[in-house]
Amino acid sequence: MSRFVEGEDRQQQALLPSCLEDYVSEDNPVRIVDVFVSELDLGSLGFDGMAPASTGRPAYHPATLLKLYIYGYLNKVQSSRRLERETHRNVELMWLTGRLTPDHKTIANFRRDNGPGIQATCSQFVVLCRELGLFTQALAAIDGSKFKAVNSRDRNFTATKLKKRMEQVAENIAGYLQDLDAADRHEGELAQARAVRLRDKIALLRAQMQALKTLEVEVAATPGGQISLSDPDARAMATSGRLTGIVGYNVQTAVEAEHHLIVAHDVIMTGSDRQQLAAMSGKAKAAMGDQALDVLADRGYFSGEEILACEAIGVTPIVPRPQTSGSRADGRFGKQDFVYLAEQNVYRCPAGSLLPQHMTTVEKGLTLHRYWDRASCQACHLKPQCTPSVERRVTRWEHEAVIDAMQRRMDLAPYSMRTRRKLVEHPFGTIKAWTGSAHFLMKRLKNVRTEISLHVLAYNLKRVMAILGTKPLIAAMQV
Repeated sequence: MSRFVEGEDRQQQALLPSCLEDYVSEDNPVRIVDVFVSELDLGSLGFDGMAPASTGRPAYHPATLLKLYIYGYLNKVQSSRRLERETHRNVELMWLTGRLTPDHKTIANFRRDNGPGIQATCSQFVVLCRELGLFTQALAAIDGSKFKAVNSRDRNFTATKLKKRMEQVAENIAGYLQDLDAADRHEGELAQARAVRLRDKIALLRAQMQALKTLEVEVAATPGGQISLSDPDARAMATSGRLTGIVGYNVQTAVEAEHHLIVAHDVIMTGSDRQQLAAMSGKAKAAMGDQALDVLADRGYFSGEEILACEAIGVTPIVPRPQTSGSRADGRFGKQDFVYLAEQNVYRCPAGSLLPQHMTTVEKGLTLHRYWDRASCQACHLKPQCTPSVERRVTRWEHEAVIDAMQRRMDLAPYSMRTRRKLVEHPFGTIKAWTGSAHFLMKRLKNVRTEISLHVLAYNLKRVMAILGTKPLIAAMQV
């Protein structure tokens, strides 16, 4: 007698065959997907195909394909071909779709053609989380991360890259021409064959040079100064590593502080976060439904205009100010060493002298006030530590009071950046672990936004399932 657990005989027939319902437990996450999509008004969310055509082959209902995609992204199966295979062998998907097996082209077209509806579905789940009372703290953190596009660095061109590539091609051509001259000095079939190969290589390199010159003209005429051949919307972006970068997109997220749920997200084509603070803060505030919201962000988001815009919409930003003072880098006093006295509208320098306002100017659309006192500077014993000029001038933006107020908030909350890091960097790491080495499967900005919405929806679903449990979440959805 065997001491191992024995399986059933494959040829054994059952008198009462099992139904699919028996294979899906009551607390299986696939039931959440089924209930969530069934409770949505897909027509109002913007899905196509809600009214079937009266003629032709019957189409799949959008709810079926949406369930298929949500299940796929929950289980790290984003490819339409892999989803097609899963419908034939995955019991949970058989239960979810009623044994329907759409082909990969139908699955892929649904994701491509229903981007706005999928993004609205992601937003609808955030609304559900708000109704469930999961956003109890009026605090959110904002961050951006670079995601790779379907475009290698070799197929992305800037003026600098083209110049270097053309220099390399020119060097290779010169080298092959020297080898060809050497081959022509020899006789025999071997020398002739080598000469033919070298001429072919030279012709190929000259064709590459011509193509690079054509690209150079196109890059010069492009507003962004770069061209991506595989995904035209992808852009070369610097990353945190030294002298490294990727060709991709900048994904922005806002994460609430209580349960680390992503309440707002966006995808942009610029590598800098400088102009994203107010936009992302406004989206987070609208999603969380708070009258006032505190927002944490890193120094990459620091911008006086953006901070002022946040104040105008009822958002209190906490962003560290970059230390970019050239004086401080040279070992002299920086602007932070000068104290502004609002009641007198003067600056007090490190030596104790008062610098009054002398002029107002406009630079890059910003109204700036200049403060200095030449007489005090001439007689100051600290002048070598302050400025090599005749006098030290301090510049103040007309709305710099909001910057000063934010700096006071930073001083009162010294661990705010540590809190920001804990909140917003974990979701990015989780999503990138799900995507693997290829972050996106689709090209163009509108399609990439659809993909990231599916990732965010899957992330939020898993978080809420862990917080509430399957059955309570299903009950909340059906209210």
